Amino acid sequence: MSPDHASAAGAPSTHPGLAPGSLPLSVPLVSRTVPVDPASLPADLLDLLPAQGGLAWVRRGDGLVAWGEVARTTTTGPERFVVAERAWRTTAAHAVVRDEVRVPGTGPVAFGTFAFAAGSAAASTLVVPRVVVGRRGRTAWITTIDAGGAPGPGRVQVTPPPSSPGEVTYAEGALDPAGWQDAVARAVQEIRAGRMEKVVLARDVVARTAEPLDPRWVLHRLAADYPSCWTFAVDGILGATPELLLRSEKGLVTSRVLAGTIRRTGDDDADLARAAILAHSSKDLEEHEYAVESLLRALEPFCSSTNVPETPFVLHLPNVLHLATDVAAVLATDGDVAPPTSLALAAALHPTAAVAGTPTEAACDLIERVEGMDRGRYAGPVGWVGVDGDGEWGIALRSAELDPADPHRLRLFAGCGIVAASAPAAELAESEAKLEPMRHALATD
Repeated sequence: MSPDHASAAGAPSTHPGLAPGSLPLSVPLVSRTVPVDPASLPADLLDLLPAQGGLAWVRRGDGLVAWGEVARTTTTGPERFVVAERAWRTTAAHAVVRDEVRVPGTGPVAFGTFAFAAGSAAASTLVVPRVVVGRRGRTAWITTIDAGGAPGPGRVQVTPPPSSPGEVTYAEGALDPAGWQDAVARAVQEIRAGRMEKVVLARDVVARTAEPLDPRWVLHRLAADYPSCWTFAVDGILGATPELLLRSEKGLVTSRVLAGTIRRTGDDDADLARAAILAHSSKDLEEHEYAVESLLRALEPFCSSTNVPETPFVLHLPNVLHLATDVAAVLATDGDVAPPTSLALAAALHPTAAVAGTPTEAACDLIERVEGMDRGRYAGPVGWVGVDGDGEWGIALRSAELDPADPHRLRLFAGCGIVAASAPAAELAESEAKLEPMRHALATD
């Protein structure tokens, strides 16, 4: 197949927050989805991405990759989800869709990433790409999208491999290790004083690459090292999240809750013993229970039934072990009311106790007071929504945010759930374990 990795065509836009050539999300979209032979695609869909500006949501070789830009919406503040969801509903209602495949992810899709906090200065975005390539099991497709006119044929080609970022140096972020441990100690005091039950504190580290960073270098390594995670790249934030905020598909909602973590040793027998310790740790089980209850409370207004396993399982990742629970729910139906979109559900679920704490308002207030930084889009929803409202949204964990003004600079993030039994030194060690995926993805060895 021939290459077509050009950005969106058309006259440069003067609309604030739009990339050159893209339009506000409210424009009419015309899309065409056709099947392709899965054998004609590379085993790794990330091989199709351009060096810059690509979009990705992949897991175990399946998912979506995209490039070009037809339209976007950019929002900030407390209404960021509402504004974006309203814009997408309007766009979807007027879209002209020719879909010859009709599986989740076909037709027009928008990739999104949202700021963690309502008061964040970071922009939240929904981006409609020009070309989307998807694979789901033995089904593969290509979608082309345009604004107002019939889209041309989609063409894809394996792109040249990314170049190494060279030597990577690291500097402390908002707080150095001692300062962050002090923040953890303050949080423990607040919890023991009864002001909250749990809070999730994050820290950042600044990385600088010798060569301009090609995001694909990071994405390929993350996907290879963490195939069970969702590897993502949306508008300058990238990572491999183990936590699925939600998948909404034909009335069924599923979610994976992670809370409670222990670092791996690299020795299989020792790690099995550590998994048993984690599964019976009162501190970690307490943290996990808060996260599951938080999710269920948020889902309850939208669902007619839920299914929650009695006990969590231990999720084994190369760097850490997590307590995990997979929750399933059925959306309530009302013939007169359209079901909520996956983006609306993501807005209702965010922030969960797994990334904020319990009670949420008190935890978020403490985060603002002691973290010393704007999280930006770290720990916010990231994923995609389809024209039918279905979609997948993860939590932007194990991630980094690129500096749009400096191709050598990016911020890495990690967070830990703090409860009454937390020890600052242990939490710092856990945060270092959670930074390891991004550090290794940047390395040149």
